[in-house]
Amino acid sequence: MSAPARFDRGHTDDLTTFLAASPSPFHAVAEAARRLEKAGFRQVAETDAWDGTSGGRYVLRGGAIIAWYVPEGAAPHTPFRIVGAHTDSPNLRVKPRPDSGAHGWRQVAVEIYGGPLLNSWLDRDLGIAGRLTLRDGSETLVNVDRPLLRVPQLAIHLDRSVGTDGLKLDKQRHVQPVWGLTGDAADPREGDLIAFLEEEAGLAAGSVTGWDLMTHSVEPPAYLGRDRELLAGPRMDNLLSVHAATAALAAAASAGTALNHIPVLAAFDHEENGSQSDTGADGPLLGTVLERSVFARGGSYEDRARAFAGTVCLSSDTGHAVHPNYAERHDPTHHPRVNGGPILKVNVNNRYATDGSGRAVFAAACERAGVPFQTFVSNNSMPCGTTIGPITAARHGIRTVDIGVAILSMHSARELCGDQDPFLLANALVVFLEG
Repeated sequence: MSAPARFDRGHTDDLTTFLAASPSPFHAVAEAARRLEKAGFRQVAETDAWDGTSGGRYVLRGGAIIAWYVPEGAAPHTPFRIVGAHTDSPNLRVKPRPDSGAHGWRQVAVEIYGGPLLNSWLDRDLGIAGRLTLRDGSETLVNVDRPLLRVPQLAIHLDRSVGTDGLKLDKQRHVQPVWGLTGDAADPREGDLIAFLEEEAGLAAGSVTGWDLMTHSVEPPAYLGRDRELLAGPRMDNLLSVHAATAALAAAASAGTALNHIPVLAAFDHEENGSQSDTGADGPLLGTVLERSVFARGGSYEDRARAFAGTVCLSSDTGHAVHPNYAERHDPTHHPRVNGGPILKVNVNNRYATDGSGRAVFAAACERAGVPFQTFVSNNSMPCGTTIGPITAARHGIRTVDIGVAILSMHSARELCGDQDPFLLANALVVFLEG
């Protein structure tokens, strides 16, 4: 193994900045694009003809970004090295008719997105962020990053059984946040939320005709613990990976002509509800971008097949660290620990895409980077989650390896990781993309 990577707190500090700047998938890809622009990448439109010149490019579509760097002299059949991730996180999303209320309270009607730990959203100060679509078809981002909403929990005096039977929440009735008072209990003030957001975004009244909005905790990321060796923050699943992959791609691009393949970042939306969308991993976006890159360099279908056959993808998503209070829920011989390095995810039923040859690819990258890694396998008695890895492998026929960082409180409004693991992951990804 190479000399161990020297820990740099600066990477994790930068992760906290990235998390705070990315309260929605739309904000996350905008922030990733801003960072890539600083590294010399340029945006290309899907509706334009693409050229085959060298350099860094990226495509934005909704809450997804595909970015790649073509080194000087790359042949049409040059293979890709991809880091895949996702931009979405479980949360509460605003319904098409958002204005609601009862008994003098003004409320916002929300729908449950993905599989959040609902209790973690109770009694927490929430903001609203997302995308507004205007009457002329243009789009703008909005972020109210201050206490605006709250889902109040029922007092224990009105539910004595909560201490013995546990908290039971009805998703329709019990998680609708309040955001003010109204003098008329029968008047939900139709259009009030959107009018408020138009004002917040500096838009003309009545100009917004569509929206994709969601709540987020306004509490900023923070280090905790006696030695500040833990990081608590929102949306680590999976913006931790998006941040690491963005930094790794920018670093790999600086290698320029030394690359013998094309490094790629593929950050998708909608992983938390199945990936079946035009911006999800089960859609055509990645394959279309890769194929157009081949064809823009004068390639044929044969070149495309050769390039895909030599391609490797690391599907990077958070995984489960061993929980000190629930160790029996983990496989007894696989206990990933925080700050123990990134994890390799394995499941023989293909909930993860890793096989033996993929393990060797990741092990080689970690060895060259001086980064330790761990292995995660689910307890046989527990259902195993999944990622974009198997979808990517099956849809595009490319070798895929599932990896990530071990965290606690996955799908909570506020998750927990070790302060060193994001840095160690990024180092492994740089070496992988550089080849």
